[in-house]
Amino acid sequence: MSQVASIGGFVKQYQVTIDPNRLLAYNIPITKIMDAIRKSNRDVEGRVIEFSGVEYMVRGRGYIRNISDIENIPLGTSAEGTPLLLKDIARIQLGPEIRRGLAELDGKGEVAGGIVIVRFGENVLSVIDRVKDKIARDINPSLPQGVKIVVTYDRSELIRAAIDTLREEIIKLTVAVSVVCIVFLFHLPSALVVILTLPIAILMSFILMYYMGVTANIMSLSGIAIAIGAMVDASIIMVENAHKKLEEWESQGRQGNQVRPGAVKSRTDVIIDSAVEVGPSLFFALLVITVGFFPVFTLQAQAGRLFKPLAYTKTFAMLFASFLAVTLTPMLMTIFIRGKIRPEERNPISIVLHWLYEPIASAALRFRKTVIFLAVIIMALTAYPYMKLGTEFMPPLYEGTLFYMPVTVPGASISEAARLLQMQDKLIKSIPEVSQVFGKAGRAETATDPAPVEMFETVINLKPEAQWRKGMTVDKLKDELNEKLTIPGVANSFTMPIKARLDMLSTGIRTPVGIKILGADLAVIEKIGLQLEALLKDIPGTRSVYAERSTTGFFLDFRVKRAEAARYGLTVDDVQEVIQSAIGGMNLTTTVEGRERYTVNLRYPRGLRNSIESLNRVLVPLMPGAVGGATGASASSGMGGASSAGGASAIAQVPLGQLADIAIVKGPGGIKSEEGMLTAYVYIDFSGRDVGGYVTEARAKVASLEIPTGYRLVWSGEYEYIIKTHERLKIALPLTAFIIFVLIYFNTRSFTKTAIVLLAVPFSLVGSFWLLYLLHYNMSIAVWVGLIALAGLDAETGVVMLLYLELSYEEWQRKGLLVGRAALREAIMHGAVKRIRPKIMTVSVILAGLVPIMFSHGAGSDVMKRIAAPMVGGVVTSTILELIIYPAIYMIWKGRGLDKEDKG
Repeated sequence: MSQVASIGGFVKQYQVTIDPNRLLAYNIPITKIMDAIRKSNRDVEGRVIEFSGVEYMVRGRGYIRNISDIENIPLGTSAEGTPLLLKDIARIQLGPEIRRGLAELDGKGEVAGGIVIVRFGENVLSVIDRVKDKIARDINPSLPQGVKIVVTYDRSELIRAAIDTLREEIIKLTVAVSVVCIVFLFHLPSALVVILTLPIAILMSFILMYYMGVTANIMSLSGIAIAIGAMVDASIIMVENAHKKLEEWESQGRQGNQVRPGAVKSRTDVIIDSAVEVGPSLFFALLVITVGFFPVFTLQAQAGRLFKPLAYTKTFAMLFASFLAVTLTPMLMTIFIRGKIRPEERNPISIVLHWLYEPIASAALRFRKTVIFLAVIIMALTAYPYMKLGTEFMPPLYEGTLFYMPVTVPGASISEAARLLQMQDKLIKSIPEVSQVFGKAGRAETATDPAPVEMFETVINLKPEAQWRKGMTVDKLKDELNEKLTIPGVANSFTMPIKARLDMLSTGIRTPVGIKILGADLAVIEKIGLQLEALLKDIPGTRSVYAERSTTGFFLDFRVKRAEAARYGLTVDDVQEVIQSAIGGMNLTTTVEGRERYTVNLRYPRGLRNSIESLNRVLVPLMPGAVGGATGASASSGMGGASSAGGASAIAQVPLGQLADIAIVKGPGGIKSEEGMLTAYVYIDFSGRDVGGYVTEARAKVASLEIPTGYRLVWSGEYEYIIKTHERLKIALPLTAFIIFVLIYFNTRSFTKTAIVLLAVPFSLVGSFWLLYLLHYNMSIAVWVGLIALAGLDAETGVVMLLYLELSYEEWQRKGLLVGRAALREAIMHGAVKRIRPKIMTVSVILAGLVPIMFSHGAGSDVMKRIAAPMVGGVVTSTILELIIYPAIYMIWKGRGLDKEDKG
C-alpha cells in the first residue's frame, strides 16, 4: 500500500481573528502579532548537562498545546508593567482548516473517507484482503460509539467475479473438448491421451506465468481459454492417424504396411510410424499458431497493457502443447492405445460424416471451376458486413459499478459544491437498481488527485442484476440516470471506475471521445471550444458536449501601486504580507500535539473583508522611521496614531486602497499544456453508437468550422487509442503474415501448397465478419486479437486439410495407380472423404473450446465474446469452404501435372 488519502470532514485549526480597531488603539502593527505567534510556538534543545555523574538532555518546551497558550501570547507591556496579551486584541477559537474536497454518502450528508492507494506493480487483490483484515481486526474495535467504517468501493469483488467466470469457462471448455474426443474416437483409452495432455499443458503454462510475474486476470486466463481447442489438435490427429494405421496393420495380419512392405512390425512400431508421418506438419502448424500472436506483443500503451498478458498465456499454452505433441503424446499413445480399435467405417459419427460429405466432395470435383467461382463471389459479398461494422477501442467491460463524472462551470464554492453533490446523490439513490452512492467533490489529501472543487466523482454501486427491473440493462440505466440528473449548468458523463482512471491517466479525457484544442491564446481556444459545443450537441446519440471554460476563473486582484507604496517606504512584499495574512488568512505556524499537527491561522473578521469597500479600508502599517511615516502622534498620511502600551511612538497605518488597486477579474482557473502549446478539452459523451462512426460524423461536421492559423484540433479519448493501435497493426500484421508464409513454406517446400494453405484465411473472414455483423459487435482491439488468433488456426486447419490430400496422392503414386484424371479423382476423394474424421475432429475441438464462451455471462465475458466471435464464425466457414474448395483446387493443380505427363 502506498498511502491512505483522506477526503471529506474537517481538520482542526486554531484561528486568530484580529480586530483592526484594537490594533489601531494599541498602536500595534499586524506584522508584530505574526512574529509574536511564530516565536511562541517552538521547542529548542540545549545539548546536555551532567548531574551526579548522570547525563541529562536539555529541552526547552514551548509548543502551543491549547487555546489558552495562544491567548496568553504577550505583545508588549504598559508603563505600569501590565502585559498586553493576544486575547486583548483578537478572538482565538477552534475552527476548520480551509478545504478543497468533500465526500457524501447516499444523499444523506457529508462523511469523512479514506482512499487506499496501492503501490505500482502490487497485487491489488492481496492488498485489499490485507486492508480488510486490518480494518476488521484492529480498527473497528477501537472506533468510538456511533462511528463505523462503510466500504464504498471494493475492486476485489470485480477481480474475483472475473477470475471465477474465466475459471468456470476453462473447466467447461476442458470438459467439452474431452467429450468430443471420446465421441469421435469411440475408444476411451485413446481419448485419455488427448485428455491428459490438456491439463498438463495448462499446468505448465501456469508455472511459467508464476515465474514471469503474469497474474491471473481476465486477459491472462482468456489467453488459455481461447487456446484450449487448438492445444489438443495435434494430439487428436496423431491419435486418429494411429487408429487408422492400426486398422491397416490389423487388416494385413499384423505384418508390414505401405511404409515398409514385408517388415514385421509391432503395435508400438506402427504407432511411432503414424506419429512420424504427421508429426512434422503438426509441429509447424502449432508453431504458426504461436508465431501468429506476434502482432499482439507489438501493442503499446493501454492496448499493450491489456492484451500482452493474453498473448503471453496463449503463447505459453501453444508452446507447451507443441512440445508435448512431439514428446509426451507419442509415449502416451504407446501406453493407452490398446485393445480392439473400432474401424472408422463402423464408427457412427464417421458413417454420418461420410454420407453427408461424399456427394458434396464428388460434386465439387465435377464442377470445380463453378465451385471456385462461387467461393470468390461469397468472399466478395463479405465486404457488405465488413463495411457495416462499427469501430471501438474496447468492448464495455461491465465492472458492476458505475462512475458518474459530471462537468460543471468553474468557480463553484465548496458550500455550493456540497449542496449540488448531495442533491445529485439523492437523485441517484432513488433509482431502484442502485444500492449505494458515494460522491466526492474536489481533491483528496494526496498529490495523485489534483482535482478542482467543481470536479465531481460519484461511485454508483449497483444491486445484483437478478434484483433489477425486468428488461433493464446497463445502457438503459445510464439513460435513466442521465434524464434524472438533468441539472442546469451540469453536463453528465457516465463511465466505470477503472476505465475512468485509465482514460484520465493516458489521455486526460474522461469521456468516450474528446477534442483537444491546441493554440497560443486561451481566449481564442475557449471561443473555438464553444463553437464545437454548439456544432456537436445535435449529432444523433449525443448525451452531452461540454467545452472547458478556460477563462472563467474568478480572481480578486490587488495590484500594488509601486509609486504610492514608495512614498511610505513600503515594498511590494510589505503590502502583500498584509494581503496574505489579514485578508486571505495565513497559516503562521503548526502546533505539535503528540502525533497530531494543527495550523494556527491569522486573519481579519469576515465582516471586514466581504466587500471591496471593506478591503480598501484594511490597514497597512508603516515602520518607524519610514519615509513619510509618523514619528509623533500623527503620520503624514493624516492617519491618527494611538500611543502604545509602552509609550512608544505611534505607528502610522495606511488604508490598503491607497496602496493598491483592487478589482474582480476573470482568468484561467487552470492551465493545461501539451506539445508545448496551451490546451483545452471538449468532452463528448454519447450512447447507442460506435466510437468510429460517431467520430467520422463529428469530424465531417467540424470540417465546416474555420480554425485560426496556429490552432489545431486533436481527437482524443478512445478514438486516439484506436488510431494508434491501427497504425501499429499496419506494420505488425504484414510482417507476421510474411513469417507465417515462410514457416509454412519450410514445411511444404512448395509455393503452391503454401498459397493453398493460406487460402483458409480469406475463407475464414467470411464467417468472422458475418457473425460479428449478426451479433452487432463493433471492430475493437479484442476483435482484432480474435482475428489474429484465427489466422493461426486457419493455417493449422489448412495444413491438416492439405496433409491428407497429399498423403493420399503419394499413396496412389507409390502404388502406381495414378494413371489418369479418374485415378487422381479417386485419390482426392480418398484423401478428402475417407479422412474426414480427423479434419472434423480438429475443427470440433476448436469449436468446443470456443462456442461455450459465446454463451458465458459475468464479469469479463464481454471481452471474451469479442475475442471468440470471429474465431467461431471463421472456423465454421473456413472448414466448409476448405472441405469443398481444397479438393477442387487440388484437382486443378495436380490435373495440370498429369496433362503435361500425357503430352510428354
